[in-house]
This record gives sequence, structure tokens and C-alpha cells, in this order.
Amino acid sequence: MANQKKINYEKILLQNLNEIGKLEEKPTLLLHTCCGPCFTIPYEILNKYFDITLIYNNSNIYPEEEYDRRLAELKKYLADIKTDIKIIEFPYDNLNYNKDLEPYADDREGGTRCRICFTKRLTFGYQYADDHGFDYFGTVMTISRYKNSEVLNSIGLELEKQHPNVKWLQADFKKFDGYEKSLIIIENYHMYFQKYCGCIYSFKKVKNDN
Repeated sequence: MANQKKINYEKILLQNLNEIGKLEEKPTLLLHTCCGPCFTIPYEILNKYFDITLIYNNSNIYPEEEYDRRLAELKKYLADIKTDIKIIEFPYDNLNYNKDLEPYADDREGGTRCRICFTKRLTFGYQYADDHGFDYFGTVMTISRYKNSEVLNSIGLELEKQHPNVKWLQADFKKFDGYEKSLIIIENYHMYFQKYCGCIYSFKKVKNDN
């Protein structure tokens, strides 16, 4: 069977932004954000078109000190760029969060465990977006070279079917050198740039490799 042609999510994003730019009023966007570095390029692309609110529901991050550090770095970046974008934070609960991931503790990075982790956070965020009347919901995670944009967007599009009042923001922020451009911003703002995805499994792998 021939391979299916990959969807160009960045092209879809640019087409949607072109249409959104014609509106008299910016639509509201709830944007799931995992850290400051991953927010840099999405912010530059989206700020002109959306009234953005961030959601930080990342209990996957381990340990708690790392969770706090990434959140603090995100807040610092928002202050540095002088924006009044609001962050909606949720209590840290890594122990309960990992119960669904533990059966896949030995899974490879980017496999079933990661898909479950993406789905948990995006499902929670999408429900919040629906409950609070947002026009769009999306995530910054597609900027990462280690995150599969096909997987993330397929999860979002499935959730959109359950929440027809909230549109999924299809995107692949790593395209057009998005990741490389983010590294320049990170350096210019002296941002903390983490060395692992976030979960206890990736934490242990990096620790063991070193």
C-alpha cells in the first residue's frame, strides 16, 4: 500500500490566518503551552491574529522543581516581551497523572506513552476552552523536533469533533525553520532551555545517558 501523503499543517495554518486576518475582531485562542522556549515562535506567528490566553496544565513534567522552573521561565518571557497575555495554571499532580502512563514505562520516546500524554493534556485543555467560550484551541508543541505534528494534529482534530464550538488550530510550528529561529530568541533572552521532554521517563533516560 502506498504511503499516505503527509498533510501540510503549516500551509493550512497560513491559509486560516489569512482568513482570520480579514475579520473585524480577533478570535479568542486558548493555547496549551509547555514552556517558554516552545512559546516563542508560536507567539510571533499568532499574536497578530488572536486574542491569546495560555493554559499551563503540564503535570507530566518531573520533578516538581522542573515544572516550576519552566512555568517561571514562561512568565519571565511574557514580562520581557511586555505582553499582558494571561496564563491559566492548574495544580501540579504528577503522581496521579502518571497512572495512565506507567503501563508504558518502557515504551520508546514518541510511542504510545507519548500519545497518551498528549491526549491527556489536550483533552483537558479542549474541555476548558469549550467550557469558557474560546473560539480556538491549540498547542505550541509542534515546534519541537521531537514531537510528531501528525499525531498532535490528529488528536486535536478528533477532539474538535467532540467540541464543535471550538476550532482546532492546525499548525506545525517547526516548519520554515521555526525551531531554529526559536533558538535565536532563546539565546537573546537568556532563557532556560530544558534538556529533556519533561516526564519522569525522559528524565531518567537523560540521567542514565549522562
